[in-house]
Amino acid sequence: MSTTTSLVRPVDPVDAVPPVPKLAVLGLQHVLAFYAGAVIVPLVVAQGLGLSTRDTIHLINADLFTCGIASIIQSAGLGRRIGVRLPLLQGVTFTAVSPIIAIGLASGGGTDGLAAVYGSIIVAGLVTFFAAPYFARLLKYFPPVVTGTLLTVMGTTLIGVAAGDIVRWGQTEPTLMVPGLLYAFGTLAVIVLAQRIFKGFMATIAVLIGLVLGTGVAALLGHTDFSGVGTAAPIGFTTPFFFGWPAFSLTAIISMVIVMAITAVETTGDVFATGEIVGKRITPHHISAALRADGLSTTLGGVLNSFPYTCFAQNVGLVRLTRVKSRWVVTAAGVLMIVLGLLPKAGAIVAAIPAPVLGGASLAMFANVAVVGIQTLGKVDMHDNRNAVIVSTSVGLAMLVTLQPGIAQAVPPWLAIIFGSGVTIGAIVAIVLNLLFFHVGRRRGPDVAVQYGRPVRLDEVNAMSRDEFVGTFGTLFPLPWPVERAWEDRPFASTEELRDAFQQVVLSADPQEQRALVSSYYDISELVLADPDAAPEDIKALQETGSIALDRLDDRDRTEIAAVSAAYQDKHGLPLVVSLANLAGRDQLIRDGWHRVASSPARELVTAVAAVGDIADARFDALVADANPIRSAWARKFEQLT
Repeated sequence: MSTTTSLVRPVDPVDAVPPVPKLAVLGLQHVLAFYAGAVIVPLVVAQGLGLSTRDTIHLINADLFTCGIASIIQSAGLGRRIGVRLPLLQGVTFTAVSPIIAIGLASGGGTDGLAAVYGSIIVAGLVTFFAAPYFARLLKYFPPVVTGTLLTVMGTTLIGVAAGDIVRWGQTEPTLMVPGLLYAFGTLAVIVLAQRIFKGFMATIAVLIGLVLGTGVAALLGHTDFSGVGTAAPIGFTTPFFFGWPAFSLTAIISMVIVMAITAVETTGDVFATGEIVGKRITPHHISAALRADGLSTTLGGVLNSFPYTCFAQNVGLVRLTRVKSRWVVTAAGVLMIVLGLLPKAGAIVAAIPAPVLGGASLAMFANVAVVGIQTLGKVDMHDNRNAVIVSTSVGLAMLVTLQPGIAQAVPPWLAIIFGSGVTIGAIVAIVLNLLFFHVGRRRGPDVAVQYGRPVRLDEVNAMSRDEFVGTFGTLFPLPWPVERAWEDRPFASTEELRDAFQQVVLSADPQEQRALVSSYYDISELVLADPDAAPEDIKALQETGSIALDRLDDRDRTEIAAVSAAYQDKHGLPLVVSLANLAGRDQLIRDGWHRVASSPARELVTAVAAVGDIADARFDALVADANPIRSAWARKFEQLT
């Protein structure tokens, strides 16, 4: 008698299909988390272009309808090469709002301006679709200094759009200025409080809560009009090219292609984040499939009267929060969005949101875009003067045309779109300067130090002999061996890699070498208790007293510092080495000193070596600043005031 054993391969959680009731509830949850961000874009665009209520309702329904299709394409997939097949929900990107308004206004505003908008969206979607396999090669042209600058510019310029909604009532009727401000600030307060009070899913729908409560109060006080809901058809279909045949403008297309390049970077990040959440290794095939879906959905959006599409980050967070990894949940959410897109009455309810309420909510959302940009710029090495120039020039020009929109009227018509949008000119300048500084000509690297009175660049550092290297960076440590060993790690790809090399050689040294290195430093009492007028020159150079007022110690402070220093040396046999740059005040110096006295010898050696590293970091920063004096001048002045 023989038996046959069959092994059933378990279903991947990403491909698992939950029961229908659970599928519907989880899909609705995704729709709620996404809804406010989805409907704000067509609302802001409609108000920016001066569209009628009827046209606004159509934009909202077209947006929801196409969002549903886009989410199904991305999560369920279309063929083998379109759609990443992960729980990623698609929505209209905030990145496109400002350029869309600029393109529309430059083309006549109203529905007339939408022709150029949709022409540029269709072309940009096709470019994204066909360029998707090659995008990985283009990532180097969109480093954090470019994407961070663009997101910061987008957020700050879009705040002006939100501000326009907040004061809209007061501009048409002065007596309504105060009520409008109260609605806007009230909505913003609700959003902030919801994020403070609630956790998890409720926090993700804080904006939706603010919109619902703000509109509800306005309805009770008679400050909004829902008559459009009664007149709207119960069912409606968005027809292709509802606002007319698209028009094609080269400058508008360039602007929208830049938008899609930025959203491609965002999509790439979202795909990697989702892959980490669901436990899938992301390959170039996944990125290519996701970007093809973005491109196809964007082109479809141009045909169906919607806008460019990208993955919604808040829904990525919802996947992490709920731990539901099934992509079919997002597909179900897409179906629900298609249904909502077929209900003009639902769009009419959204269109009835008072402008100040919308302004308060969009202020929170657009400011958050700027915060994401600032966070991205936090990853950029601003010691490299080239990065500082890229950011300052791009932001400066973007804010110039934002604060002085009349500049667009003073340039030739073909430049009007570029100079009519802070995002467009900021994006173009950031990309061009990044190419100029980092990709055109000989790549020499940033100025990182001064040798014989002149700045030296990273490529010159990599070419130095051991003696030249030690002569340039020897001031980082009292003993030469850390710098000599760091020289052996050349070449360095970046300033930060050079900095890390000095830290690594100290941390990897044996304990005897580390003790000898710590012993070569002055004790903190020698630095802070020495008379500045009578002290040796080397101690004067090390007395960094301005930041914590150590030059104004009273007798009690001096006695305490001398006592903790003596106790430390008696127990550990080392000088008490402290980085003054990390101290908030004299009390912290004394308090931390006694804690270190009480530490075990092994633990204290680690702490002392860390202090040596902090001092080397501060000295390295000074070397880089001396190599870039214009950029560092203001920073040093402010440091002296703290």
